[in-house]
Amino acid sequence: MKLLAVDTATASCGVAVADGRTIVDRHAMVSRVTHSRHLLSIIDDLLRRNHLAVSDMDGFAVTRGPGSFTGLRIGISTVKGLAAATDAPVAGISSLEALAWHFHKSPLMVCPLIDARKGEVYTCRYRFENGGITALAPEAVLPPDQAVAGIDEPCLFAGTGVDICGPAITAVVGENARLAPPDRNAIDPAVVARLGMERLEQGLAENLDTFAPVYLRKPDAVIHQQK
Repeated sequence: MKLLAVDTATASCGVAVADGRTIVDRHAMVSRVTHSRHLLSIIDDLLRRNHLAVSDMDGFAVTRGPGSFTGLRIGISTVKGLAAATDAPVAGISSLEALAWHFHKSPLMVCPLIDARKGEVYTCRYRFENGGITALAPEAVLPPDQAVAGIDEPCLFAGTGVDICGPAITAVVGENARLAPPDRNAIDPAVVARLGMERLEQGLAENLDTFAPVYLRKPDAVIHQQK
């Protein structure tokens, strides 16, 4: 099975191509402009240099959130369009879970933190056991002190929200805190590809009619309308 994976959940825009369990190629870039400016060109360049076409893909994977509202809409709408054109299935992948999978060999609890702006972070807590992942809490958007509250064991923190939570991590977790190296704070599209491949092999494809981003909080436009 050949699969194209897309990640646009944060400032990083990533694309990867997998053939079975093998990552054929990947490309990721960080940009301050909207991902709509470069996502399609990244996909096209990646496929061309590997002598592939969208029609060669047997499936697609995309980060479903939480993350940037605009970024998620761009990534998901692009993948849904490609999937509709090729009649191929789509796997939606949690951006927090994808970030945590960088550390799937770690015995420590892993707490990914993604900048949600407004002084909050998207977060969850995971543990890896027997080759699988277990979420220890629901995905949530929280202020830093609540995001790290109650952590009293060695814990690995990663993501764009680590700097925001720095003071809270120091105050609450202290010497139990382990910070990921800077190159592990962005989602790797190759991880999205691997997780997507697993989901599709298990028959866990999304329903394209209902598949939508996971925001965890309402967009500002909705909040203003309700006031």
